[in-house]
Amino acid sequence: MSEHSITGKKVAFLLTDGVEQVELTSPWQAVKDAGGEPTLVALKDGKLQGFKGTDKGDTFDVDLKVADANASDFDALVLPGGVVNADHLRVDKDAQAFTRAFFEQHKPVASICHGPWLLIDAGVVRGRNVTSYHTLQTDLRNAGANWSDQEVVVDQGLVTSRSPKDLPAFNSKLVEEISEGQHARQTA
Repeated sequence: MSEHSITGKKVAFLLTDGVEQVELTSPWQAVKDAGGEPTLVALKDGKLQGFKGTDKGDTFDVDLKVADANASDFDALVLPGGVVNADHLRVDKDAQAFTRAFFEQHKPVASICHGPWLLIDAGVVRGRNVTSYHTLQTDLRNAGANWSDQEVVVDQGLVTSRSPKDLPAFNSKLVEEISEGQHARQTA
């Protein structure tokens, strides 16, 4: 159980097919264990295919299409990784707008592994301290982010981590930032 309570806080998890399964299920459970209410937001209705590396994993039921979602209805956003997942999300205009709205509303956002690709296309990384899967470091630096190789980086409500091995630190900081609420310097 987390030392931070987020009871009643609504947390959007934005993803699509190709999500790295553990980067969805582990933070999802951490949010639930701390009293939060996770919602799966996706590009399409129906079910999404998770992956365990390159192998198919479980499927997950979509709660809400991103085109119908409003950041005002949520207290925080989580962006799991997975190469295919992140690559499809980053070019979707609704996913970009939804993500950017959390920054405009000063709400916590947590992104792991390849998830920060969407942050680049949403235009929210310039001047921010971040980490990610190592192959994204050039993209993030070119977008104006300050990238470093650490298990978790927290910058005014923005939580980023490198890979599944960092999930314990990622989950802890995710819940902590949600419990703190809005961050005035979390801006787009």
